[in-house]
Amino acid sequence: MSSGDTADVNATGRRVVLGVAGGIAAYKACEVLRRLREAGCDVTVVPTANALNFVGRTTWEALSGKSVSTDVWSEITEVPHVRIGQQADLVLVVPATADLLARAATGRADDLLTNVLLTAHCPVAFFPAMHTEMWQHPATVANVATLRSRGCVVKDPAAGRLTGADSGPGRLPEPAEITELALRLLDGGREAAGRAAAQDLAGRHVVVSAGGTHEALDPVRFLGNASSGLMGTAIAREAALRGARVTLVAAAMTAEPPSGVEVEQVVSTADLAAVMQRLAPQADAVVMAAAPADFTPAEVSTTKIKKDGDGGMTLHLVQTTDVLAAISRSRRPEQVIVGFAAETAPDRDQLVQLGQAKLARKGCDLLVLNDVSAGKVFGRATTQITLIDPAGIVDEVTGTKSQAAASIVDALAARLAGMSGRNGEPA
Repeated sequence: MSSGDTADVNATGRRVVLGVAGGIAAYKACEVLRRLREAGCDVTVVPTANALNFVGRTTWEALSGKSVSTDVWSEITEVPHVRIGQQADLVLVVPATADLLARAATGRADDLLTNVLLTAHCPVAFFPAMHTEMWQHPATVANVATLRSRGCVVKDPAAGRLTGADSGPGRLPEPAEITELALRLLDGGREAAGRAAAQDLAGRHVVVSAGGTHEALDPVRFLGNASSGLMGTAIAREAALRGARVTLVAAAMTAEPPSGVEVEQVVSTADLAAVMQRLAPQADAVVMAAAPADFTPAEVSTTKIKKDGDGGMTLHLVQTTDVLAAISRSRRPEQVIVGFAAETAPDRDQLVQLGQAKLARKGCDLLVLNDVSAGKVFGRATTQITLIDPAGIVDEVTGTKSQAAASIVDALAARLAGMSGRNGEPA
């Protein structure tokens, strides 16, 4: 997995249909198949006839351990054109070409894959891959909107190198990203698919910070913390999936940034403060999931600090900029600001009391409370959060960081929807 936040999803025995349309990116679906099987999924591959021009039937059968058909006439006694879709827990189409999206949107049933799409009761997700002009053509835009209106997940493609020398939006996301979303949909079912299909953050700009800052001592040493960036990347991925333009401000992270988001790298708390102050004024929402250092060395040595006999070392530390409070002070009335608080507390009530005090002190709309006692959160795929606002507890989640991210983005989106739009009219 690219960021590990679905590592604890139990996918053993879950039935996944992997549809493959006829595009050059079909080769990436082989890696998706391998990853799904490693996660324990029972995968049935349903390619189109054109897809077999790119990856042959023998390859799909060898990787899946199952026979592969493209038409409705094979093994007819099993009624595969109905049974495959009816029995699936998830249907993925990787890649989804412009032609496949058009046929799915209009309800065509001229091969096995389109029949499966019509009979599936489970979440259905399309991962488009095509040239930029095809992706941006009004016909494709309309087909994508139609599929989303029916509850299907259509993941915007990544930007990058396409066939030949062309570059731009239309590139298939990497297999790790596709697999991670697949496992999230298996974990969250139709509810997770519905949030993605609704595109309730379309047209919004969300800035998310993630990871831990490094405060330099000398050219080779720094003060840091245990933040992995998993929570921040999960929030960025969730917001992007729901239609937002997302900028991820990444400090030191073990997580890989999700595809389809803009990334700005930072190192120190001062760097983080500068970038957030630049980006925040134009954002609709800011999520401060990063773990900035509270203190930084008063002086940074220009040369490596050497040991001096058996003696120790004394550091003079000064407070860093309070990034969250600074953003909250300069916010626009229609913005939503979300803060995080990693706290240690003996019980839930005291944890919430600490959170309420910090919420008031920082001036944000929502605060995500993490109890980090005994290493409960940092670097792990699961988490336990309490989401609060000035009125009290909004939600509590114990589960994967993707589940927590969905709850946080739900609350963020609800507040944006209730605020005035950019033109002063109700959103």
